[in-house]
Amino acid sequence: MKLTPGLEMLKSVALYIAGSIATCVGVALIGYRLGALSALPPWYWFFLFPVPALPLVVGLKYSLTALSTRRRASARGACLPPAVKGKKIGNTDILHEIIGKVETDYIGSGIFAQLVKQYGPTLNIRICWDNMFFTCEPSHIKAVLASSFDSWEKGHRWDMKAHSVFGIGVFNSDGDMWKLHRSMTRPFFTHDRIGHFDIFDNHAEEAITVAKERLRTGYAIDFQDLISRFTIDSATEFLFGNCVHTLFTPLPYPHNAPISTEEKAKNQYMPSERFAAAFADAQTTVAMRMARGGAWRFWEIFEDLSEKPMKVVREYLEPIIADAIEKHREKERNGELEEKQVQEGETLLDHLVRLTTDMVVIRDEVVNIMIAGRDTTASTLTMVIYFLARHPRVMDRLREEILTKVGSSRRPTYDDIREMKYLRAVLNETLRLFPPVPFNVRQSAEDTTFPPLTPEGQPMFIPGKSLLVYSVLLMHRRTDLWGPDALEFDPDRFIDHRLQKYLVPNPFIFLPFNAGPRICLGQQFAYNEMSFMLIRLLQNFSRIELDRESQPPESRPPAHWKDIPGRASTEEFHPRSHVTLYSKGGMWVRMTEADSDAT
Repeated sequence: MKLTPGLEMLKSVALYIAGSIATCVGVALIGYRLGALSALPPWYWFFLFPVPALPLVVGLKYSLTALSTRRRASARGACLPPAVKGKKIGNTDILHEIIGKVETDYIGSGIFAQLVKQYGPTLNIRICWDNMFFTCEPSHIKAVLASSFDSWEKGHRWDMKAHSVFGIGVFNSDGDMWKLHRSMTRPFFTHDRIGHFDIFDNHAEEAITVAKERLRTGYAIDFQDLISRFTIDSATEFLFGNCVHTLFTPLPYPHNAPISTEEKAKNQYMPSERFAAAFADAQTTVAMRMARGGAWRFWEIFEDLSEKPMKVVREYLEPIIADAIEKHREKERNGELEEKQVQEGETLLDHLVRLTTDMVVIRDEVVNIMIAGRDTTASTLTMVIYFLARHPRVMDRLREEILTKVGSSRRPTYDDIREMKYLRAVLNETLRLFPPVPFNVRQSAEDTTFPPLTPEGQPMFIPGKSLLVYSVLLMHRRTDLWGPDALEFDPDRFIDHRLQKYLVPNPFIFLPFNAGPRICLGQQFAYNEMSFMLIRLLQNFSRIELDRESQPPESRPPAHWKDIPGRASTEEFHPRSHVTLYSKGGMWVRMTEADSDAT
């Protein structure tokens, strides 16, 4: 019988304690036989000696590990990152802060932002038995992703939390398995393929049509829901030629719409909506496991929380993959051998089955690519719409560029998109303030060091097998890296003198797609998809406004955000993150259709 994560942990703890008690009892027995402990009867020592011995053993192990770490750091001429000192034993108050405020904290000013302000951009947090490092320092993130790439891996601690969702896919693997997945998918994301916009155009037209239909009834739309449908339909068709067709189901109504509860809720029973919801739920489970640190399995003693949503995901994907594998084997039986190079018009699944017929390898790779290709793009486009609604001048300027370069109805080409500088600047500024993956993790494969924070400083020592959390979101918002207006939305920073002043001399301060050998293979594909959709959208709509009344009350920014310095005090939505960034409760907007004779 497969044990839940929590029961697996309790089994390991029980075996550890049993071994410790057996060792202590053995020591007591030997001491008694030698006469060293003969003053009291043996049963006294057998039952009481292990109780005080266990915390002593744990404390001794911690002290010896800390001593060894300091000596290894000293041997490299390095120092240790500042250690966070909580108010309670084991820093359990910090764990409570991370878990307890995840629902109400503003994502840019939570516990990690507070610790960075107090301890600096790179620090060490030990919570109970879980030792973790954190950084938002570009030179240190550069070391992890590029200059010391071989010293870092995803590691077993991430895998324990994410394996039930990501499996052995490219974002959850290391070594030869990572190289295999990377080599399998790289040929599919080439220039001549990412310039093909037929799939984007079909689903963009569907999305705009259903948006117009709902808006004409007088109701606002949840743009986050709409664009998630667009990206999941595009992704499923692009990846394996079998679209999930979420755009064919009715859009949700605002919470205050005067219609029946049954009408509002009926979408959740449709297969396409069940798949999309399960996909999000599985990622939320992984995110909560990361937030809970080494104690995450206490929340899953009786149930693996990822099992139900992943069952829905597998039920959709596996028949499609099995059919593709069978078709490939049929061709082999008929002697119709195929080249392993990417063929024109084929899907990623077509390509993968020529390289392997292993169901698990293909399924896990498809899930990983879907998360990367669907959720990150939907996140960014949602945030772009938010900014366009709040900054009408940016909206007008972007529409002007679109109408000048492409016109009011023509389908954009690859060359059109490449020439639209302001469009790229709007996307980059959105990616800077709200990167789709605000927090990421790595594990040190061996003892390593980070560069000094100052020319006269020491390198920072990171012990082998240590968990590192790094945040590009906090790095993207640092005023010392981006200037005093770093918290403001201003696309011109990617065009004017600030580009040369800040980004060009230090390109690692902007990493929405990661960097180094694990840089996102679909980076240009994502830019093309987002650009294409924005062009089509702004050809059809001339004004976007947030609809605060349609936003569910429980998802609006909490009142206490008004007292938080920075963006939180003026933010008009509640940014949250599972694996990727999203808006709690959706992004409800009204959009004004453009005049049909606009040029």
